[in-house]
Amino acid sequence: MMKYETTLATLLADIGAFYGPKKWHFLTVNGIDLGEGKIELQWIFSKYHVKDEIVLYYAISDYETPIPSVVSLIPSAFMGEREIVDMFGLTVEGAEKGLYLDEDSLPYPLRGES
Repeated sequence: MMKYETTLATLLADIGAFYGPKKWHFLTVNGIDLGEGKIELQWIFSKYHVKDEIVLYYAISDYETPIPSVVSLIPSAFMGEREIVDMFGLTVEGAEKGLYLDEDSLPYPLRGES
């Protein structure tokens, strides 16, 4: 697996320069709570027709900073973006909350204690 650091400011340019829909399959966007109000966001890709070739772009952020959406580059990313909104309480540009959690669910179940 190849892992590349990016920033939220350069995310769209970095992924846009890398991603080709006929070469790479977008798997998901994922979050890992790092504690102390920080999160590692990951955009994960798998190469078509090649076994075990995974590329991961990641950025470290806090929970208050809005996350740019990659839907303009990868339309299918809307599901993963909505998931991290529900599970971590993040704000992702254009992503609504309420896809995965019922109204009586615990809020932000994957968000650690600060």
